[in-house]
Amino acid sequence: MTRSELTQYLTQFLHVSDYKDYAPNGLQVEGCNEIATIVTGVTACQALIDRAVALNADALLVHHGFFWKGESEVITGMKHRRIKALINHDINLYGYHLPLDGHPMLGNNAELARELAIIDAESIEGVAQGLVWQGRLDVPMSVTAFQTKLNHVLGREALHLGDTNKPIQHLAWCSGGAQDYIDIAVDLGVDAFISGEVSERTFHSAVEQDIHYFAAGHHATERFGIKALGEHLAQKFELTHHFVDIDNPV
Repeated sequence: MTRSELTQYLTQFLHVSDYKDYAPNGLQVEGCNEIATIVTGVTACQALIDRAVALNADALLVHHGFFWKGESEVITGMKHRRIKALINHDINLYGYHLPLDGHPMLGNNAELARELAIIDAESIEGVAQGLVWQGRLDVPMSVTAFQTKLNHVLGREALHLGDTNKPIQHLAWCSGGAQDYIDIAVDLGVDAFISGEVSERTFHSAVEQDIHYFAAGHHATERFGIKALGEHLAQKFELTHHFVDIDNPV
């Protein structure tokens, strides 16, 4: 397919116009016109770009791209090296941030629910751009059992906060750096809230509001959506797809 066809499809499929975001969603660095091989990954770091080059990618699709609000506008140093590598090898870079968190079919939150076997999963409309989701487990689980399951699914040890032993069944979650949405979870009356990151204040919030909080890793909670998007594109348009997971402990 052509670059313009892919760009148009992704803009519509991911409902890009529905989100107020911190970076441009869509084509961020222009490359070749014909696209047959795509690489997907979480962040457009140098290691991922190098793998895209080695795999002869025509397009690299990521959740965390470039040109974030508040960052320096000049293209020097690390940013220059990354962008130069993309341009030198004629690779298109696409970045999709909040649209990939919130997508109802294959977004990070939808995929996290699928991986954790959460049922009745749904986004909370009208709150935080629909990025906070809630659902429930088929049967209640102890905090130890649920943390073991979470660790297994994400391949890392999640940090548990909270001073409660109550069983976990009703959950809320938001991938990435959404620790301050814990108050939304409390208002929903859930047993536990899952996100990627944690702040010093999160501990006190969890303890004083009698809720389980799991900091499961920003990278770990946002691997699934971009991979699912690549698989979707490969199947729909008969593209070659490689998902590359650059390890990140954060």
